[in-house]
Amino acid sequence: MEKTAYQLAEIEISYKPAFKAANRPQIDCAGSAYKIMLENWSKDSIELLEEFKVLLLNRRNRVMGIVNLSQGGPSGTIADAKIIFAIALKWINQSTLTPPHQK
Repeated sequence: MEKTAYQLAEIEISYKPAFKAANRPQIDCAGSAYKIMLENWSKDSIELLEEFKVLLLNRRNRVMGIVNLSQGGPSGTIADAKIIFAIALKWINQSTLTPPHQK
């Protein structure tokens, strides 16, 4: 019997920073998180398409990345909880996870 039949697939999240965390924006209130997210949303489609993104922060609330999780039509989008939890479990050793939603 093959051993490979019992190996589990692993989700990988790749993170290759181009610059130091100290040079990244810091979130100190809901307003600063809103500003960062608004800067990363397409202003041409924000009123047309529903999107779900995840804001990844380190332990000092510095923005480490934004994950574009899903995009839908004008009435909604579907965010798969399994993917959110997979990202959270992989990211938990590093920092915090903030799932903003535009509506």
